[in-house]
Amino acid sequence: MALSPIKTCVLGVGLAGLTFHVPFVLALPELFTLTAVLERNPQTPGGKVQQRFGVTTKIYRTIEEVVNDPEVELVIVGTPNDTHYPLAKAALEAGKHVLVDKPVTETVKEANELAAIAKAKGLVLYGYQNRRWDSDHLALKRLLSLPSSSPLSLGNLLEFESHYDRYRAGIRSSWKDSAGAVYDLGSHLLDQALKLFGRPARITAFIQNIRGVTKPDVDDIFTIYLHYNPGTPFSNQFTVLLRSHILSVKSPQLRYAVRGTKGMFTKYGLDTQEDQLKAMPSVSSILEPGYGQEPESIYGIVENIADDGVTITKTTWPSDAPGQYIGLFKNLAGAIRNNEELEVKWAETTQVIEMIELAYKSSAASCTLEVSKL
Repeated sequence: MALSPIKTCVLGVGLAGLTFHVPFVLALPELFTLTAVLERNPQTPGGKVQQRFGVTTKIYRTIEEVVNDPEVELVIVGTPNDTHYPLAKAALEAGKHVLVDKPVTETVKEANELAAIAKAKGLVLYGYQNRRWDSDHLALKRLLSLPSSSPLSLGNLLEFESHYDRYRAGIRSSWKDSAGAVYDLGSHLLDQALKLFGRPARITAFIQNIRGVTKPDVDDIFTIYLHYNPGTPFSNQFTVLLRSHILSVKSPQLRYAVRGTKGMFTKYGLDTQEDQLKAMPSVSSILEPGYGQEPESIYGIVENIADDGVTITKTTWPSDAPGQYIGLFKNLAGAIRNNEELEVKWAETTQVIEMIELAYKSSAASCTLEVSKL
């Protein structure tokens, strides 16, 4: 017998809710039903969801109304960062499964507390690390999985550089500009790096407010180094460099630069899904061919040193597997209905917050910090 769709409430109808959450709930009617949204000040009777998608759903103005609705099984938290913890906690305590947008909380202590509540109540608690499903990230994983005998192998990795740069001279009318770049964009870069390479031995960070258009303590650029000791899986000293710069005048922007003993991978331009979601004519577009497909103009390039140690060969490395954020939602539904293993484990998202906290401490003290072993 087919299981009924999961009755879902999305908290927040800003960029996160309307771009990254509501479309996927609506695109998977066999798995989810959009039962309600939290919209504190709807300007029209049907609210932003009806205006954007032509769908009628219940509109709640307070979290108390949401958690007191016995129909709601899943709560998706897509609100400003500083509200993630109290809203997720209220939903869990009311017996709801929860998906929390990144960064899941502001502190490790808060993340651990949510984990304890979810475990005690037997609920699914899931961190929205959607960029594990970026097309170029999937292509990079495929490259790094090549055997050392492959002519395209990068050899032993020496340095992994990952960027999320942009050009924005002024401040936006958005809470994201008051949240800080490390929490906003660093959580994506850290999650990808930690998933690829595991826990580092040390961390060094340089975090600044370079534009001076936000409060002095709100960062808009960062450079974070993750240092790995020689040993499994690295036979040499290995460094991860994660960077975001708000005044990077380049098109397309550098995304990846990965250096190894036998070659280098370079990739420019971001995954296309966010732009497609913002511009899509209907939620059915998510399921159509072409969604998540990168243009060939921003495919990556692999450069390898030949056996003679002189000749360099260049090979296009395609992002030919479309990006699919929908995979996260399918896994979430499977975890709730069928007890499937989470592809984004809460402990992994908590580790991202741990690295963010360490990065701020490193930058403030102008020093490299040891990362404790688990």
